[in-house]
Amino acid sequence: MAPPAHLIVTAAVIERAGKFLVTRRPLGAHLEGCWEFPGGKCEEGETLEACLEREILEELDTGVLVHEEIYSVTHTYPERVVELHFFACALSGSPRPMLGQEMQWISRGDLRPDEFPPADAELVEQLRRVG
Repeated sequence: MAPPAHLIVTAAVIERAGKFLVTRRPLGAHLEGCWEFPGGKCEEGETLEACLEREILEELDTGVLVHEEIYSVTHTYPERVVELHFFACALSGSPRPMLGQEMQWISRGDLRPDEFPPADAELVEQLRRVG
């Protein structure tokens, strides 16, 4: 049996006026229906920052300023291992969901770890406790 795929993924934690930008994973996707911080899989040879810039442009049709990495985790799902890097980010324009995904701004107190992928749960808890 082959080992599970190992994916390197980046995600943008974008806070504006006390609310975080989140998108919902579409039907048919791994972890469909979960809310998540926007981002995606790194391509071969791509830096984490370049991956995040590319993914935000593809998903939300805007540029992004990538700041410091605020959290990272490696999580093993049955079919894959995900190495996830979360960065504090600011958008350079107005986001528009380009892939048919739901998008919303959600206040810190309304973040619910059980509505996010298991790999995101600890970060979501941390964000809920801050402020």
